[in-house]
Amino acid sequence: MNNLSHLDESGAARMVDVSGKDTTEREATAEALIVLSPEAFEAIAAGEAPKGDVLAAARIAGIMAAKKTSELIPLCHALPLSKAEIAFEPLPEKNAIRIEATVKTIARTGVEMEALTAASIAALTIYDMTKAIDKGAVIEGLRLLAKSGGKSGSFTAAAPYRSARKLPSAASRGRPTTLMDPGAAPAIAAPDAKREAFRTFMTSHNLRATEWAKTAGIPASQLYAFLTGRLRNLTDDAIQKLARAARVRPEDMFR
Repeated sequence: MNNLSHLDESGAARMVDVSGKDTTEREATAEALIVLSPEAFEAIAAGEAPKGDVLAAARIAGIMAAKKTSELIPLCHALPLSKAEIAFEPLPEKNAIRIEATVKTIARTGVEMEALTAASIAALTIYDMTKAIDKGAVIEGLRLLAKSGGKSGSFTAAAPYRSARKLPSAASRGRPTTLMDPGAAPAIAAPDAKREAFRTFMTSHNLRATEWAKTAGIPASQLYAFLTGRLRNLTDDAIQKLARAARVRPEDMFR
């Protein structure tokens, strides 16, 4: 028995006839991750990428892609979308950006492909906007996070994907790797307790670096440089502004 709805009894591809289905509210969310070099990640955070505002362009591209999915995926239905939203989550510890696309419609079929297409095109746009700095960026983890509506009901994936990958700087890529002496133990740098405490504070208070820096009135690049270890300490002025924006005492951010 053929369990694939896009194939007929003879195995030929077809567009599924959904005319007998009920029109209901359908929603889907997908995600993708793009892992960048520190240089490219910093350029995005500082708004200094060669082609301009990377995330603004990627957001528009993702929304446009959702609307054009039926033109890109041969057997998808053209759907009237009531919502297409793209959100970005910078992951400074991995020089990565997580992309989350949410699409909604009231129709006879779901919008899973629209959400997946939006997330993938947003990621590709980030690559295009930063390839002058980093041609080795990696796009990974594209998947459906959740869907609702329709006969099949709801679906929710596991926790958001987090790559363990952290790419080296663009300048070091392509260099031959020196093999470690099997008997030698790798040197492990002692963790920076102050920086780790600061990261823990951000996580516990659900603070996103770009938004927090903007509210505080400091350059996002300064905050990212501290989070990624390129800046040893934040200035006293920056600490005071960040504390005011978070409505805490400065010392609370480093406990």
